[in-house]
Amino acid sequence: MDLDIVNMVLIAGGTLLIPILAFTASFLVWPAALINIYYWYWRRTLGMQVKYVNYGNYTFCYITRGRPGPKPSLLMLHGFSAHKDMWLTVVKFLPKHLHLVCVDMPGHEGTTRSALDDYTANEQVKRIHQFVESINMNKKPFHLVGTSMGGNVAGVYAAQYPADICYLTLICPAGLQYPNDSKFLKQLKESGDTQKIPLIPSTAEEMGEMLKLCSYVRFKIPRQVLQGLVDVRIPHNEFYRKLPLFLDIVGENSRYSLHEQMAKIKAPTQIIWGKQDQVLDVSGADVLSSSIPGSQVEILENCGHSVVMERPRKTAKLIVDFSSTSKDGENHKKQD
Repeated sequence: MDLDIVNMVLIAGGTLLIPILAFTASFLVWPAALINIYYWYWRRTLGMQVKYVNYGNYTFCYITRGRPGPKPSLLMLHGFSAHKDMWLTVVKFLPKHLHLVCVDMPGHEGTTRSALDDYTANEQVKRIHQFVESINMNKKPFHLVGTSMGGNVAGVYAAQYPADICYLTLICPAGLQYPNDSKFLKQLKESGDTQKIPLIPSTAEEMGEMLKLCSYVRFKIPRQVLQGLVDVRIPHNEFYRKLPLFLDIVGENSRYSLHEQMAKIKAPTQIIWGKQDQVLDVSGADVLSSSIPGSQVEILENCGHSVVMERPRKTAKLIVDFSSTSKDGENHKKQD
C-alpha cells in the first residue's frame, strides 16, 4: 500500500479515535457527564425546551413542548429528590400535539431553593399555583399529573383550585393514611435517622439499593452509570437531607395533606399504582377511590413505585385514554 494512503488512514483513524477516547475517559472520570448528556439528548429528540419564569424574586425551571390547543394541556409534577426530566420516559409516548409542561418542584433542580422556605404540601401548592399563573396555564382548565410527593401536591392543588383542573392523575401519591405500612415507611419509623434516608443515595451502592426499593423490575445497571446517577444528585443531597425539605414533607403538617383534602376533589380523577410498591403501599388506592366519587383506579401488576420509569408506555396510554374517555359517575377498578 502506498505510504501516503497508510498515513491518511492513520490520520483519519486517529481523528475519529481521539473524541471516542476522550468521551470514554471523561465518562470514567466524570460519569455524571453522560447522565447530563443523556437528558440533553432526549429533551432535544422529544422537542422539549428548557425554560425559566419568575414570580417576584422566585424562579421556576421547567421543560415544555407545544402550545395550548383544543386538548387540555398537561402539567406534570415529579416526586421527592427527582426533577422535571424524569417525565421524559413518558413524554416519549405522548402525542406530539399535546401541550406538555414538566416543572422542577420547589427546592428541586433549577427551581429556587431556600432554607427559609416552607416545603409542606400546602405551601408547595401555593408555589405551583404561582407557576401556573406565571405561564398563563390556567386560562383554561388543564390536566394535572403528579407522582409520589408530586401526587400529594397535585391532589391538594385540585382540592384548593378546582377551577384550574379538568382532569387529575395521581400516581402512587404521598400524603395519605395508608392501611398498610410500606417497606420504606417501616424503615423510616424504625431508624428515625434523617441522615440515612434510602431515597437520598450518596454512593453507587446506595443508588442500587434505592432502585431496588423503588422498582419491581430489576434493571441491570453498570456501576459507572450508578455512580453517574449519584454524582448528579450529590450537590442536592445536603439540602434534601439536612434542610427542611424532607422534614416538611413527612412532618405532621404534610404527612396526611392529601388524605385531609381528598373529599374536596371534584375533577375526574385517575389513580395509578404499582401493585408491588415498596415506598407507598398500594392500599392507598382504595383510600382515594372511596373518597373521590367517580375515580378510576388502575393497578399495575409487576410494577413498583417508579411507575413512570418501569411502565412509561402504559402510563402515557392511561393518561391519554383517561382524558379522552373520562365521564363523571364512573367508578371502576382494573387489573393490568
